[in-house]
Amino acid sequence: MAASLGPLVGAIDQGTSSTRFLVFNAGTAELLSHHQVELKQEFPKEGWVEQDPKEILDSVHECVERTCEKMKELNIDIANIRAIGVTNQRETTVVWDKTTGEPLYNAIVWLDLRTQSTVERLLKRIPGQNKSFLKSKTGLPLSTYFSAVKLRWLLDNVEEIKKAVEDGRAMFGTIDSWLIWCLTGGINGGIHCTDVTNASRTMLFNIHSLEWDPELCKFFEIPMEILPNIRSSSEIYGVMESGALTGVPISGCLGDQHAALVGQMCFQDGQAKNTYGTGCFLLCNTGQKCVFSEHGLLTTLAYKMGKDKPAFYALEGSVAIAGAVVRWLRDNLGIANSSLEVEQLAAEVGTSYGCYFVPAFSGLYAPYWEPSARGIICGLTQFTNKNHIAFAALEAVCFQTREILDAMNKDCGIPLNQLQVDGGMTSNKILMQLQSDILCIPVVKPSMAETTALGAAMAAGAAEGVEVWSLNPEDLTAVTWERFEPQINPEESEYRYARWKKAVMKSMGWEASESSDGDSSIFSSLPFSVFVMSSMLMLIGAKYLSGK
Repeated sequence: MAASLGPLVGAIDQGTSSTRFLVFNAGTAELLSHHQVELKQEFPKEGWVEQDPKEILDSVHECVERTCEKMKELNIDIANIRAIGVTNQRETTVVWDKTTGEPLYNAIVWLDLRTQSTVERLLKRIPGQNKSFLKSKTGLPLSTYFSAVKLRWLLDNVEEIKKAVEDGRAMFGTIDSWLIWCLTGGINGGIHCTDVTNASRTMLFNIHSLEWDPELCKFFEIPMEILPNIRSSSEIYGVMESGALTGVPISGCLGDQHAALVGQMCFQDGQAKNTYGTGCFLLCNTGQKCVFSEHGLLTTLAYKMGKDKPAFYALEGSVAIAGAVVRWLRDNLGIANSSLEVEQLAAEVGTSYGCYFVPAFSGLYAPYWEPSARGIICGLTQFTNKNHIAFAALEAVCFQTREILDAMNKDCGIPLNQLQVDGGMTSNKILMQLQSDILCIPVVKPSMAETTALGAAMAAGAAEGVEVWSLNPEDLTAVTWERFEPQINPEESEYRYARWKKAVMKSMGWEASESSDGDSSIFSSLPFSVFVMSSMLMLIGAKYLSGK
């Protein structure tokens, strides 16, 4: 007979590099079982990053089914799964046909840079081309990062999407909306919704009224009828319509970084966490008030735990490339076969030997918001080898965190005395020690690192009509921590940080504006025959002038 552990809650954690389904005990927050599938990313042109929405959906189905099989093997009754929460990579943009259920284009991933020319075109319509013009309503600077510009690009460049919008067939959503619509029935009555945290990353959402903003939609020329309905982060949206968990309510939805804030129990004003995933994201709860940054941070929704519950806000420092730099060393340079091997390479030398790596593959995010930056490795000598580059890559993650922590401390006025961390990279002990050394404060990680999934499960389990998970502070389970204390002197840390800043300056202004189709080669701006003819004439002219 299957063991009864009391109520259980599942969490779909759909990230940039992988999808997971995890099941937690609602009473103890213990992780009972999970399954993970790595996802492909497509790079059709330089700076473009796409994923197949169907592959993402299939990976969710696979993770749910495999986890349920594992639970049966463990003799745990899946009938005890009372609710499912969804947490997702944010900003990534999908448009699909509501009559066929088919995506009309690949998902444009948050890291994608094709919209740089779209951003520049929009900036021309703003007085003084001020990137922060929309910040008072959205909390965000105008950037390639957010969904509205990706959606604008799709409407401008994909005929099928233009046609579907005209015919009233198009639906837009971030990954949470795409998944919830598909899982709750799709073309057969699927629920088209999103939560306030994901909506707050689109640039179409008013963070004060908590609604889509007609003026913002007008600015980006987005038809409001294609947008999902906005809901709180914790309420029943619909039920699973297929698979092993048919009939189980989906009742929690949070963008991944917001879910990690909840999973780290950062419910008090001033509590913060840093998540190390594909990118790196530091969020600080600012309570029920919007705090606007003077130092390049974003103002975002933290969570809204129920229809009638208040919205909480956060300041966020976003770094585009963290774990992605390790994946790049593995897949693009081939200097290691696994992330663990990168850690081992770094451990063998224990220093970058004066080598600095700025992984600005998608420009620089917080605190610079500089799309023209590109990745550089500098300070190389004949002595530098792959070990030093591996170490410099790990150091880069820590330096970028230091930059956003410095900004956070300036904005909040009260410096953090320790940093709570989570995410896949926190299993790397060298990285965690380095992080403490570079910040000059202790770094603390919970023994259960799956805080993003835990946050989604908490939101789902606490929803009205489910109510198997209490969010009262006295009921929350005590967390055990692992601590990393600084082990180098602050002078050494400051010296290395100053050198890093110098390297960052050298990475800026690298890339001029792209032409509208993202192809800025000379061949695209001149007909080929003209290019060849003019080259021949220049060659003949040069020979004539040199008298040869």
